[in-house]
Amino acid sequence: MSVLVSNLQEKIPVDYDLDELLTRVVVQALGGHDVPENTEVSIVFVDDDYIAGLNQQYRGIEGPTDVLSFAMLEGPAMPGDEDEPMLGDVVISLETAQRQAVEYGHSFTREVAYLTIHGVLHLLGYDHQTPPDKQKMRNQEESILTRAGLSAFVDSGY
Repeated sequence: MSVLVSNLQEKIPVDYDLDELLTRVVVQALGGHDVPENTEVSIVFVDDDYIAGLNQQYRGIEGPTDVLSFAMLEGPAMPGDEDEPMLGDVVISLETAQRQAVEYGHSFTREVAYLTIHGVLHLLGYDHQTPPDKQKMRNQEESILTRAGLSAFVDSGY
């Protein structure tokens, strides 16, 4: 399992402890799912302007969002994917994460971990378009947060 964390923004400081925590939560999120052991997941930190551009380009929605997921295992396999298949990218706006942490009354670290879990679950095919799907996804998120030693689930409005 490879978790690659990239920081493409300079507005919110990121330390090594956050990278380690996110690696743990990605491993927890993938546990129990049929994912090859050598799967790679990329976590990318951006600012609001950057994610607003992605949100407009890929979803047709104006303005920033907190997290976007880009699955790579959809469709036919690419040559070379056999060695280390790329599950996908989880792009997180740290500016939005910081605002939401204050709004929801928990730490910035917990919010970024939650958004990472949320994004990885989307890569695994989870969605929250219907009430039963939303509940299934929320149960997974809460379980992963608990196993990762983070506080109980706070509904973030997804």
